[in-house]
Amino acid sequence: MKRVLLALALAPLPFLFPLPTAAIAQQGPSDLAKVNAYIRAVSTLTADFTQTDRNGQVLTGKLTLKQPGKIRFQYQKGVPLLIVGDGKALTMIDYEVRQVQRWPIGSSPLGALLDPNKDLSKFGKVVPTGDPDVLSVEARDPKRPEFGTITMIFQRSAGGPAGLQLYGWVALDSQNNRTAVRLSNQRYGVAVADSAFRWTDPRRTSRPGGR
Repeated sequence: MKRVLLALALAPLPFLFPLPTAAIAQQGPSDLAKVNAYIRAVSTLTADFTQTDRNGQVLTGKLTLKQPGKIRFQYQKGVPLLIVGDGKALTMIDYEVRQVQRWPIGSSPLGALLDPNKDLSKFGKVVPTGDPDVLSVEARDPKRPEFGTITMIFQRSAGGPAGLQLYGWVALDSQNNRTAVRLSNQRYGVAVADSAFRWTDPRRTSRPGGR
């Protein structure tokens, strides 16, 4: 596996996934309540995800989420990177160089998406998108700017939890590293075993993959 692919997986990414254009939507505080309701309504979610860099290079993979706090980013075959949240911490495992990094979920921008008990009205705001069917909410903790910012993008969908469908997000960490993720083939309420959030420690074994 070439290091360039791993670098793409870790590189800061711009907000590149397209959104349709239309008249500026009139969005209000009630939209924050809708996003709160969405996060609390989702017990499990599986989806395909896509990351795109500034040069148009793409990495794909499978997202698995189980509330509260559990998430797994399984990258495409050939990318020796895995990111897992176990409810308390996020762990990034690099199987090529056998390194593991771990940090509290609450210290990550993803914390806003992975904690159903958080109230977005206290640390979120609606951002105009230019499309009445697209809802964008930026969340950050003003008391802890080092935790970064996440901008969650939703499409209004009558069939989705709380009338929304999570389209993707843009995360900005305290070093201004930007990561954009787009989701597709979302499925809600599917059975997800806790074993999906376990991983093989490359520091203890030579077996590749952690799959």
